[in-house]
Amino acid sequence: MENHKTLGFIGKSKRNMRVLVTGNEGYIGSVLTLKLLETGHEVTGLDIGIFKDVAFVPRSTEKFTQIYKDIRDVTESDLLGFDAIIHLAGLSNDPLGELNPEITFDINHRATVELAKNAKKAGVLRFLFSSSCSMYGVANDGLVNELASFDPQSAYAKAKVFAERDLLLLKDDFFSPVFLRNSTVFGVSPRMRLDLIVQNLAAYGYLNGIVTILSDGSPWRPQVHVEDVSLAFAFFLTLPRHIISGQAYNIGRNENNLQIKDIAEMVRSAIPGTSIEIKNQNPADNRSYKVDFSKLASLGFVPKRSVSNGIEEILSVYKKIGFSHNHFTSDNFITIKYYQKMIKDGVLDASLCYIKSHVPK
Repeated sequence: MENHKTLGFIGKSKRNMRVLVTGNEGYIGSVLTLKLLETGHEVTGLDIGIFKDVAFVPRSTEKFTQIYKDIRDVTESDLLGFDAIIHLAGLSNDPLGELNPEITFDINHRATVELAKNAKKAGVLRFLFSSSCSMYGVANDGLVNELASFDPQSAYAKAKVFAERDLLLLKDDFFSPVFLRNSTVFGVSPRMRLDLIVQNLAAYGYLNGIVTILSDGSPWRPQVHVEDVSLAFAFFLTLPRHIISGQAYNIGRNENNLQIKDIAEMVRSAIPGTSIEIKNQNPADNRSYKVDFSKLASLGFVPKRSVSNGIEEILSVYKKIGFSHNHFTSDNFITIKYYQKMIKDGVLDASLCYIKSHVPK
């Protein structure tokens, strides 16, 4: 474990760490947890448990400590003894964030900051925050780097902006918040999400022979594979804190800056006989941004996986599991639909808290 007295602000742990991963049962978290275990870290997962019984492909059988708790209820005592926290927990996309913006701010902003404050009091040294390139919003003038202005277009993106702002105020010699601004993530995960661009377009092409684009296809979206995101978080645990403390890093690679219609064309090329249909039904979504990832590369980390490779991987898994229209229309793999189902079934209340009788154990 890192130690305040011996390592201080310049510390780089040469040993494996005790790491708490919040949101470890989510799309990224279920992959990240396995990567950290493979690296040799001692991992504890903390998750509300909403997706506890959902699996697109088999989950890992690796053993680690699992805590089921709402991030809004975490206390200082829950965080004692950890060297680092990787904070993924929260409402995970724009549509879900708009379901109730005030609840989004409560979870993604206020609960995040409170978690960090408790972590600091508990003596945790590293706090890696899973942020988002969506904060850049509408940025059509070339590549944007970490110093670019924010133009958040949703409650989800605004909450990320507010969280970064307030987490930075907690930085000192013994507490190092770091902001990993993820690109739009793609790739296979046990907790699969079919509402993400690459797997969504691949599903349309695989099932229907038509790659359906609901927008006009022109927006730019940087993409990054879920395993590359996971490896990035693991990489940041190895870096001296004085280099990265209080810093933001865009997570992705320049080659994966793509327009949605480019991704659709990659899917069409990967599935012989398919065509592309542009419906132009979402004119209100004007988010478009191309992102510069050179700051991340300067540290010595460059994501390896291309979108075309990811499409081949996704299609291979679709074939292996017998992917069907039932999968594609299931509430299990569309985040907002799953939350709405949980509310309708009386598992969650309007504030997205568990009804007492349904709390996972």
